[in-house]
Amino acid sequence: MTGAQSVQLGEPIQSLWSGYGVIQRALLRGLQDDGSGEPTPVVIKHIDVSRARSNRRGWGGDASHLRKVRSYGVEQVFYEKYSGQCGPSCQVPGLVAAHQKANEAGWVIVLIDLDAQGFDRRKNDLDLHGLRACLTWLANFHATFLGSSASGLWPIGTYWHLDTRPDELAALPTGPLKSSAPEIDRRLNAARFQTLVHGDAKVANFCFSDRDSGRVAAVDFQYVGRGCGMKDVAYLVSSCLSADDAASQEAAFLNVYFDALRNAIAGRHIEVDVAELEREWRALYRFAWADFYRFLAGWSPDHWKLNAYSDRITQSVIQQLGNR
Repeated sequence: MTGAQSVQLGEPIQSLWSGYGVIQRALLRGLQDDGSGEPTPVVIKHIDVSRARSNRRGWGGDASHLRKVRSYGVEQVFYEKYSGQCGPSCQVPGLVAAHQKANEAGWVIVLIDLDAQGFDRRKNDLDLHGLRACLTWLANFHATFLGSSASGLWPIGTYWHLDTRPDELAALPTGPLKSSAPEIDRRLNAARFQTLVHGDAKVANFCFSDRDSGRVAAVDFQYVGRGCGMKDVAYLVSSCLSADDAASQEAAFLNVYFDALRNAIAGRHIEVDVAELEREWRALYRFAWADFYRFLAGWSPDHWKLNAYSDRITQSVIQQLGNR
């Protein structure tokens, strides 16, 4: 696949969600032609979709399996056709090689190891400085792909998108949230300004650097597709801030994101009404939160992210729609 002369397998990093494979480090020798003889550190993502699995919360079945199969195909397309457009301001792993295994059994994706490029820190929660770095990455990613057709990716990004989660919607009790779900989804999808959203932009999918604390890199592009950028922002906040911090810092982190987005758009000389984009997306921030809340409430009703902040935001959206 790679053209390397030999491979030295390293330690597994982690299993994939629901046991659909493994991520493992390795060294490729003879890959580079610079004469140095130095091996190239890579990460191998070995995906096995030969059979369906249930996750630890009990969700499984054909719909879940087919969604995961599609997600890994999307990830390969992203690395092959889109990742090259991501510069240092929205760093992603470089693609070495990708191969779909015979008989639709899965994929092998080989990526440059971000740890070897200095992004070797992982975090569970963030202070405002760390959050600023992740929001800046998102702003630059969204600016890079503003208006993208998302060919080969998800037509609507994020792993909790309503059309791909009928079972979780059915599990919701009858009430205002369930009845509001289609309109919340419609408002987000009808946004005039669309980009590519990462689709799973939690803090665990960002890689941090001690060399440059203002920069991060991101991994895991299974659910990248078209959408309003607020989907990524709301989901990131849900993954790394407490309810109190999310509430008290809301104005600050939204300002950080939109400042970075304006700079990213200006730096790329994109012709777009930035003021109108910001107006639309700011208004959709709470809809993005409510959309994710809807998924969680059906998927895991006792999830810690269903907190006072997310509940208050979701209720405000439901009331705005007139479903009290």
